[in-house]
Amino acid sequence: MSQAQVSKSFRAILPGLLLALPLFLLLAWVAGRGKPPLTRRDVLAIWGLGFSGYYLASLLDFMGLAYISASLERLILYLGPTIVLALSVAFQGYKVTWRHGVALAISYGGTVLVFGQELHLQGAHVLLGAALVFGSAISYAIYMVASGAMVARLGSLRLVGLASSAASVFCIAHFLLAKPLSAALVPMPVVWLSVLNATACTVAPVLMVMMAIERLGAPLASQAGMIGPMATILLGVWILGEPFTPLVLVGTSLVLLGVWLLAKWR
Repeated sequence: MSQAQVSKSFRAILPGLLLALPLFLLLAWVAGRGKPPLTRRDVLAIWGLGFSGYYLASLLDFMGLAYISASLERLILYLGPTIVLALSVAFQGYKVTWRHGVALAISYGGTVLVFGQELHLQGAHVLLGAALVFGSAISYAIYMVASGAMVARLGSLRLVGLASSAASVFCIAHFLLAKPLSAALVPMPVVWLSVLNATACTVAPVLMVMMAIERLGAPLASQAGMIGPMATILLGVWILGEPFTPLVLVGTSLVLLGVWLLAKWR
């Protein structure tokens, strides 16, 4: 993906965020009624989560895609659950058992099997691109672990509304600093797609992830999130007509098996 394509991709986020921001604010207001007011520490943590979990993670991911292929980008992002597990062990006393190792090995074995065949160098800047995407994975992993500690005090609905509102503010401010205001004018088809993006692709997924962290914990929620990119493969086969080889089938099955085992043994 070229720098121009990255710029267009980041620009395409803005309409969806403008529509999602009121929904996040409404969610935070409804979930916060009758609850104790936020402390200064809460406010700082919320802005930190918004910065790390969506703005910085998305920005680094888009920047990395300017130098490496989408296949390599997906492979690096699959390191996310491992980073979450490492952070949970280091800072939250999370205990790792041999069963965790087996489940992770099965899942990542399937990931490497699917994407390993597509891994190839794309010029002299591939290391820079890989480092940027790896930074994106670290940024989102920090969000997952830190939100796990916050959600117990604020509740999943209130936290996701506040943190996502903060993330939207960061993204909108970035756009206004980097682009003229006229760049926000988009055709009506893009507006309708933005409505879908704001509801089904932004508010709903972020809300469900936070609710999963509240019920399962950050490590397991992150591991279960690996289903998403694998589902992208199946949708690509169904909608875009991409090839579905036996290797893809085996890899997908291994990832799903690993997630199921981790859920069973948690």
